[in-house]
Amino acid sequence: MSVVIRYDWQESEIRKIHDTPLLELIYQAASVHRQFHDPSKIQVCKLISIKTGGCPEDCSYCAQSSRYKTEVKAQQLLEKETVLSIAQQAKESGVSRVCMGAAWREVRDNSQFEQVLDMVKEVTALGLEVCCTLGMLTQAQAKRLEEAGLYAYNHNLDTSQDYYSTIITTRTYGDRLNTINNVRQTNVTVCSGGILGLGESVDDRVSMLHTLGTLHPHPESVPINILSQVQGTPLENQPDVPIWEVVRMIATARIVMPASDVRLSAGRARLSQVEQALCFLAGANSIFSSDDGHMLTVTTPCPGYNADHEMLNLLGLETRSAFVGQSKTPIEAVVG
Repeated sequence: MSVVIRYDWQESEIRKIHDTPLLELIYQAASVHRQFHDPSKIQVCKLISIKTGGCPEDCSYCAQSSRYKTEVKAQQLLEKETVLSIAQQAKESGVSRVCMGAAWREVRDNSQFEQVLDMVKEVTALGLEVCCTLGMLTQAQAKRLEEAGLYAYNHNLDTSQDYYSTIITTRTYGDRLNTINNVRQTNVTVCSGGILGLGESVDDRVSMLHTLGTLHPHPESVPINILSQVQGTPLENQPDVPIWEVVRMIATARIVMPASDVRLSAGRARLSQVEQALCFLAGANSIFSSDDGHMLTVTTPCPGYNADHEMLNLLGLETRSAFVGQSKTPIEAVVG
């Protein structure tokens, strides 16, 4: 199927794609994927929690919220040398993108932000794509991150606008979109996706993809996360998301935003190699890997580097180098 990158999607069109018989949907998504990406390449990413726990937000899924009693204890901002050591080890293990996350509601113009800017400069100097997820930020702060060399900023929508207030009450959907818009005033790329398994409906999932798919340009990076239930949070008893629903979302995202990287992110640890292979076939071209078996905190498991290398070798896939993903300039041409 030949496609054109478009920003005028209707929710009914996305729902029709989502509801396509599964094997046909995977075939269509795989075809689109091959038009825009090298299907033999997977980008391996590493998430470093540079400031863990103590977040004032009430995100119902999050182990790092100060409002819930979880295993996560609040910690201070990591030292730059520690971050650099982790990043260097990750690079040696095949990682080409490092995401630095801080459990903040928003970025503040203080000494900690200065330290983060310094980390961005030095990790970028290692030859890695650097992504940050620090909460809400202003246009001026986004500009400073750009000047430090930041490649991407992550700010997930999580779910649909209608369902959002069921999951989070300490900020609005508009706040999320405003931060994305502030990043768009710079040359920093946007990373924004959602989480499956929050109790949302299929309509909510389609609505979230509609919001992302009508942003102009699309986010260069679209993470599809699967809820990792954390004891002590309001969503600790949510049922697991069936793999077929995960594959449908990846395939639909691939067709709606064909040039974007679709990242199989949190929750991957519970998927078998066969299930992950289906996700790659449906258009996922990025994973998060780890050296310690955890993605972000002790409550979010993540496959290790060795296991992931074995899986990629088995599937005949190669790791992708840094800075070879989608250009920051959106592609407008018809492909096919």
